[in-house]
Amino acid sequence: MTATSARPLRVLLVTGAYSPEISSGGLQSQMVARALADCVSFKVLTTALDRTLPRRSLVNGVPVSRIVVDTDSPRSKISAAGPMLSETTALMRETDVVHLHGYSQKNVPVTAVAKSFGVPIVLSLHTAGFDEPETICGHGPLARWALKAANLYVAVSPSLSDACKAAGLPPDRIHHVPNGVDLERFRPPAADERAATRLSLGLPVDRPIVLFVGFFSREKQPHVLFDAWLRLQRRGASTTLVFVGATRSAYFEVDRRLADDMRAEAQRAGLSDRLVFADPTPRVEEYFRSADVFALPSSREGLPVALLEAMATALPAVASRLPGSTDTIVDDGRTGVLVTPGDAGMLANAIERLLIQRDAAAALGAAARRHVASEFSADRTARGWLAAYRAVAPQVA
Repeated sequence: MTATSARPLRVLLVTGAYSPEISSGGLQSQMVARALADCVSFKVLTTALDRTLPRRSLVNGVPVSRIVVDTDSPRSKISAAGPMLSETTALMRETDVVHLHGYSQKNVPVTAVAKSFGVPIVLSLHTAGFDEPETICGHGPLARWALKAANLYVAVSPSLSDACKAAGLPPDRIHHVPNGVDLERFRPPAADERAATRLSLGLPVDRPIVLFVGFFSREKQPHVLFDAWLRLQRRGASTTLVFVGATRSAYFEVDRRLADDMRAEAQRAGLSDRLVFADPTPRVEEYFRSADVFALPSSREGLPVALLEAMATALPAVASRLPGSTDTIVDDGRTGVLVTPGDAGMLANAIERLLIQRDAAAALGAAARRHVASEFSADRTARGWLAAYRAVAPQVA
């Protein structure tokens, strides 16, 4: 992609986490930064939980500034305000566009500094519920001001676009740009690759694997998948259930009791050796290539990246039917299977069919890969972000 300006457009990405820490917004930002490297100069301002990470570093050539915050500590949040303002002010001096990812408390000071410098703001809305305008406004008048101060809104799903319109945000300032997938990183396994990948990850090679990727929150509903999996084991299915994601975290959505309850129940059922928990990892694509079925049991999603990644890997997927979200990704029965959220029995039946009907499951996976390649590529997402930047900073772009 080639810009028409004499210098690259300078964009400050503001995320909740960035490599090596993991967040959906951070991963999408890394992907797009690679795709637009020839025409956009990116910088990142992010919060971090790990105090051992450097305050400033380069990640794949992108300068990253980190402000450490303990999200469980009000004192930590207060003490982080000064460094956040100072770092934002320093970065803003050489910034053409600020791109905020999702809503958090840092949106208010970042928006205030951007406005004082006359820098336009793009606000991406990623998460159903939390990033919807009505919810953001519920945080108070400053949050409402920061929301309405954005020059353009990027909604990752039709449901979030609809929520923006319902809240009265100007329709011409709402862009629908879906999340994307790196199709080279997330690819189908070669014929002999699955077994070797399992061995490298320490996973069993003699049983089918059902995979979940995501943090452990009540809305992600890993416990519903666990209940469905237990039903399958009672029917005689010998499968391994693999959870990849944070089971314990300072992030407020993570429910630390969920994994503990699953471990205890698996032990009582004599199934501990078939239940695997893996921490968030930069090797997540290998888990997709090792699995037989992917499950997304969530009750709430924006546009789930993990589902797109599974489909890009040609992994047959079962997902909750979420209007304006998963049903815009999965064509039920053609590129995957949709089930009623919270229905463990329906989820178990869908997984069982995919494990038994291997040819049909493979056909679903192949169709899913073609669909994602056509509609959710990294290049398409990058073009959408670039169009948003050029819309708010035409004098530069």
